[in-house]
Amino acid sequence: MTNPIDMLALGVVGLRTRPLRALLSGLGIAIGIATMIVVTGIPASSQAALVRELTALGTDTLQAMPIPNQEPPAKLPETAVAMAERIGPVRAASAVGNTHAAVRRNDRADPTSGTGLSVLAARLDLLPVISARIESGHWLTAATAGFPAVVLGSVAATRLGVTSVTAAPQVMIGDRWFTVVGILATTPLSPDIDRSVLVGWEAARSELRFDGRPTVVYLRAEESQLETVRSVLAETINPERPGQVLVTRPSDALAAKRATESSFSVLFLALAGVALVIGGIGVANTMVVSVLERRSEIGLRRALGATRGQIRGQFLTESMVLSTAGGLAGTLLGLLATVGYARWQNWPIVVPLESAAVGVGGAVVIGVLAGVYPSVRAARLPPAQALH
Repeated sequence: MTNPIDMLALGVVGLRTRPLRALLSGLGIAIGIATMIVVTGIPASSQAALVRELTALGTDTLQAMPIPNQEPPAKLPETAVAMAERIGPVRAASAVGNTHAAVRRNDRADPTSGTGLSVLAARLDLLPVISARIESGHWLTAATAGFPAVVLGSVAATRLGVTSVTAAPQVMIGDRWFTVVGILATTPLSPDIDRSVLVGWEAARSELRFDGRPTVVYLRAEESQLETVRSVLAETINPERPGQVLVTRPSDALAAKRATESSFSVLFLALAGVALVIGGIGVANTMVVSVLERRSEIGLRRALGATRGQIRGQFLTESMVLSTAGGLAGTLLGLLATVGYARWQNWPIVVPLESAAVGVGGAVVIGVLAGVYPSVRAARLPPAQALH
């Protein structure tokens, strides 16, 4: 019985004696495996970029506020944010409250002229919840939240003529001066914030007679549980009057994101299957031709005492080595192509490790399947007929 090492050396003989054919055959399986990785890796990177863009549209956010135009006016309790944070899938919650104060550029402006801006009390944890960022200056801190300091939304800064906080500009809210410490960038998820002047929660209480009741509660939750959170949010934050709470519906981007994930998954499987089938057919064809051309070698070995099992093992090993080498080369080529294209498109790099493992493992399986028929056919050749 031939040991595995000798069988491997014997299987490589045919590849060494016909290097060009081996190279071309290995190239066929390499292209097939590389195609499988590329058609899974590049769409996966594209999907990651698309999902990132859709997530930026607020696929995991909800807003709750009192139903407008109620008599008497509907209000949320002061504990609304704390109650929202108790909902299991909720990752973060924050709020703003309308102070109903008027803001103007300076004390010479007409207090009754109006600027179309809202003065809102803001919690310190607001920015990450609404995906807002500071364009200039800094956000309110625990040290400044109790003092007359404000952060302006992008539209508010333009209307008030504030372009920088370097010189510590001031605006007048009511009859008090407030120092501008920061300016927000445009906030697509919360356009109302762009037209707002944001004051610290405690400063709004002490300086503007704010009652401490939030007017809008923002929250982020697990996407898969967003509908569940929405169904219990009103009863949770205002258990006494849940009918007075208006909860926004999930963003349409969430449905688009889920549809995109499903569509891409089906596409991955279909394209990967086609690539593997093409590679397997190429190897099988190569091995059949190899058997036909090497009949004299097979007959000589049989005449010298080689068993059918040894002949079968030789050609099966040759097929496996050829497919495995092509699979490794194709895997490397596919990974390099995926990473290069993702970098060129500025997409997140998603290396399909599962596809790489399937590529190498699939190459071995393809080698076995593609080599079964040629190896059996070679083993069944009578020595006399093979030599003839």
